[in-house]
Amino acid sequence: MAGRRKRRKKLPEGTVNVTIESLAHDGRGVAHVDGKVVFIDEALPGEEVVFEYTDSRRDYAEGKVVELKTRSDLRVEPKCPHFGSCGGCSFQHVAEDQQIRLKENLLSEQMQRIGKVDAPTIWEPLTGPHWQYRRKARMGVKYVPKKGRVLVGFRERRNPFLAEIESCRVMHPIVGEKLMDLSAMIGQLTIKDKIPQIEVAIGDDECVLAFRVLQAPTAEDKQIMSEFGRQHGISMCLQSKGPDTIMPIPGDPEVIPMYSLPDQNIRFKFKAAMFTQVNYEINRKMVTRALEALALTRDDNVLDLFCGLGNFTLPMATLAGHVVGVEGDLPLVKHARENARFNQIENVDFHVADLSKDVREMEWSQQKFNKVLLDPSRAGASEVLHNFKHWNPERIVYVSCNPSTLARDSGILVNELGYKLVKAGVMDMFPQTGHVESIALFEK
Repeated sequence: MAGRRKRRKKLPEGTVNVTIESLAHDGRGVAHVDGKVVFIDEALPGEEVVFEYTDSRRDYAEGKVVELKTRSDLRVEPKCPHFGSCGGCSFQHVAEDQQIRLKENLLSEQMQRIGKVDAPTIWEPLTGPHWQYRRKARMGVKYVPKKGRVLVGFRERRNPFLAEIESCRVMHPIVGEKLMDLSAMIGQLTIKDKIPQIEVAIGDDECVLAFRVLQAPTAEDKQIMSEFGRQHGISMCLQSKGPDTIMPIPGDPEVIPMYSLPDQNIRFKFKAAMFTQVNYEINRKMVTRALEALALTRDDNVLDLFCGLGNFTLPMATLAGHVVGVEGDLPLVKHARENARFNQIENVDFHVADLSKDVREMEWSQQKFNKVLLDPSRAGASEVLHNFKHWNPERIVYVSCNPSTLARDSGILVNELGYKLVKAGVMDMFPQTGHVESIALFEK
């Protein structure tokens, strides 16, 4: 029998006056009303606000500010005209120099509350550009006859509909400042209502846009798209099905975007739909910090879990004796191997494995690793941590995009596996948003 869908409770009527107690991990203000936690958009700690409910569940509720009665010193006027309607950014109402401090506080609070651990040393946060930094994205596309135009961009906040925006200030300008141009170009196509999304992949010097098409474009459509690409310096690709079907428009050259790690003299080739870090400046600083924290030597046998296309694996191999990278996505592993050959790095091995499952019987897992780096998805790495009893690494660097799962896994490492949390810190990978990228160092 199919599971029943959870019903939302009827929304309470009227507005409510509360004082914001703290921030949630996604940047929303937290308050309590009648014993129930309420997450309120655009509300900051210490502020007294009047809010209205937007959703109500059994365990929590959600709301939005309708009146600001007291104003936090952290609050500023958002610079983007689409703030509040577009769901892409949620932190623009916080002063730029304070955004990272709030994220630091959030990481410390999560570590203490969820993981029951304290970091004796807090790393100075890694910071970079606050605008025009984003180089990877998946943008939605929707032809809306009533508006007489094609919408290109991101979904509305907590809403499945696309926001009506004209530009994106956090996106690299080669795309962020051309949303209306893209809209006009798609509006000329016979398949303007058959394009649901665009994969954006911007390298150091190249830009690739992969258009998901639900119907084959005509020859005229292809000509229009190809001309747009030439005019704006963008490689235009078509995607008929899965990511492996992404191909340049027939007759156009294939462009493979690349990003670099200059300090390690490494360049990575990647495909449009492959995962890469969105912020190149912070990624470079992050890799350097991870290498310094691991203190690698030629005597080290290092394990890189959730290695992707080798973002950490290859730079670690320039310092360590041997590095093993493990990733669940086969195309990423194949690309990691290609990048190792491209950079003439031979002391690495890559393997495919679902790290949420038991991997103890796999051949690569039988080795001993004295140092480990892991960079999991938002779900964290709790399932694979128990293998550390066999590997028994002396030093671990954990890179995380979710402070709550990092805190949970830190609790496992410290309170169950006997490690010490030496340092932890945040990295401003996603300015203007509530996303928190962090890094932690553990020692046996």
